[in-house]
Amino acid sequence: MGLFYIFLSIVLLGVACYVWDYRRRADRAQSPEKQEPDGECCGQHAVCEKESLLAAASKEIVYYDDEELDRFKGKVPDEYTAEETAEFEDVFYTLAADDVAGWVRSLHLRGIELPIALTDEVLLVVGERRME
Repeated sequence: MGLFYIFLSIVLLGVACYVWDYRRRADRAQSPEKQEPDGECCGQHAVCEKESLLAAASKEIVYYDDEELDRFKGKVPDEYTAEETAEFEDVFYTLAADDVAGWVRSLHLRGIELPIALTDEVLLVVGERRME
């Protein structure tokens, strides 16, 4: 008789799990899911975060008191010297957090790439601003 109750409990537990899963799927089907725009980055990944900064950019170049950086136009990011990287850092560390994304857009529009040593920190600041 005890074996019968164990078997019955297992069957009832299986039915309860099936009903719970069925309801969960039905609720998920009824709720609208977040749709990502076709062909655009969601902005949640480090790889595409830089790209998403540029996607919404206007074509207007705004200078952030950094005209001296124009001489780096076309330079490869891993070829910057420590002194040249320090010039980018001087501008970056004086910017308000709200201005960092605009500064990166401005550099891109001007054909200037950030030094590799500064890229991660810039993306971190931009990512934090998006989360606020």
